[in-house]
Amino acid sequence: MANRLSQIATRTGDDGSTGLGDNTRVSKDSLRVHAMGDVDELNSQIGVLLCEEMPLDVRELLVEVQHQLFNLGGELSIPGFELLKPEAVALLDEALETYNASLPRLAEFILPAGSRAASLAHVCRTVARRAERAVVALDQAETLTESPRQYLNRLSDLLFVLSRVLNRNRPDGKGGDDVYWKSERMARAAAD
Repeated sequence: MANRLSQIATRTGDDGSTGLGDNTRVSKDSLRVHAMGDVDELNSQIGVLLCEEMPLDVRELLVEVQHQLFNLGGELSIPGFELLKPEAVALLDEALETYNASLPRLAEFILPAGSRAASLAHVCRTVARRAERAVVALDQAETLTESPRQYLNRLSDLLFVLSRVLNRNRPDGKGGDDVYWKSERMARAAAD
């Protein structure tokens, strides 16, 4: 493989612009660059989550997600190009069905808490939602394929489910439960 990044500091962005994959230059404040940045941040946050101990199947799924997010970033950096395939969305749908089937139904809202790994999965979930909003905003200004929006939507759902899985599968063997929100309305209803 050839050296793709021979020079990191080019100084061409000093004017507030950045180069896209098709050699055009856009403002660093453009909708496209915001979407690219949010996807990059999400990929980085998943990298932090992967520093935690977790079941091997969850780890392998998250590594695959990182590769697909890199594809998504590439697609966003080249207007009109498609790298993220519908099969990537289908893989998330399958994972959602598999992991959600093993979890108890939720009777109440849960807090983004529990084990460190579960909490980091919740952080990833919120960044995925932000990235999704950025892609939706970009799609309203420039037409994108459906896969980027669908992928981020499914991924945020999957990260919620995985946070619940990670709370139950702690490496110390002290699997826990979700941390439930203490709803005053629900408490009053239960007391009545």
